[in-house]
Amino acid sequence: MTQAATPPVIVIPQLIVGLGNPEPKYDQTRHNIGFAAVDALASSWQISLSENRKFQALFGEGRGRGGDKIRLLKPLTYMNRSGESMRAVTDWFKLPPESVLVIYDDMDLPIGKIRMRLSGSAGGHNGMKSAIAHLGTQNFPRLRIGIGRSNGDREAISHVLGKFSPAETQMMPDVLRLVIDAVELSMRQGVEKAMSLYNSRSVANKNQE
Repeated sequence: MTQAATPPVIVIPQLIVGLGNPEPKYDQTRHNIGFAAVDALASSWQISLSENRKFQALFGEGRGRGGDKIRLLKPLTYMNRSGESMRAVTDWFKLPPESVLVIYDDMDLPIGKIRMRLSGSAGGHNGMKSAIAHLGTQNFPRLRIGIGRSNGDREAISHVLGKFSPAETQMMPDVLRLVIDAVELSMRQGVEKAMSLYNSRSVANKNQE
């Protein structure tokens, strides 16, 4: 007698974390696009973020577009210690790691592309290394936002810590809109559904159309 296949588990985010660095000099830099994404979600859902010392973060909770409870987090620990803040929140609310959606920058994706995954390695990203270390697993969803690679010989560090070019800056509202749509779908129908729809989409550079 064959066993009935168990239906796939639908992964619904309960905590959305944006990765970045807290000082004003890092505002609007490529490495802080995770912070920008959480700010865009907070604005769209009218959730106010305030400093929470227990979590070492800016934190807010409210309801997403579909009315489901959601928590937003911007760690203030600096990128390479982001996991400390995440672990404080997951312990406090007793959230499983797979309910944590982490949003961060990725040089391997071109500007205008986003990529969702249910799990995976840090891929050299210090914020994700810390997240994996403190959550104790790689099995949590993530949404990577493309920041492209530098042209010519510019160092990778100066690229990620640099600000977007004027043309890239023009694209950012559309990129963040794509992120909001993907996150909202993941909250309604699960991360896998959002992956199938949004991993193939991209925002075009208006100057190159």
